[in-house]
Amino acid sequence: MITISELKSGVIFGDHSTGEYVYMPASEIGLENPLCVYENGSQRTDVELAEALRLICVRALRQVRHPVLGNSSC
Repeated sequence: MITISELKSGVIFGDHSTGEYVYMPASEIGLENPLCVYENGSQRTDVELAEALRLICVRALRQVRHPVLGNSSC
């Protein structure tokens, strides 16, 4: 799936209007079971890759520029 490879390459998915972002931190890239981060406003939650993919699909998140991290989580 293209979204998995995008997450593993540092692409950030999100929605500026809702303040939601999903990305894989650079420290997780290359691990066997990497975790991703789901941000919703000021809350940050670690989520498994499957949950990150679900959130991206259900919330219809698109590739965006993160307000702090920029274009990439790497």
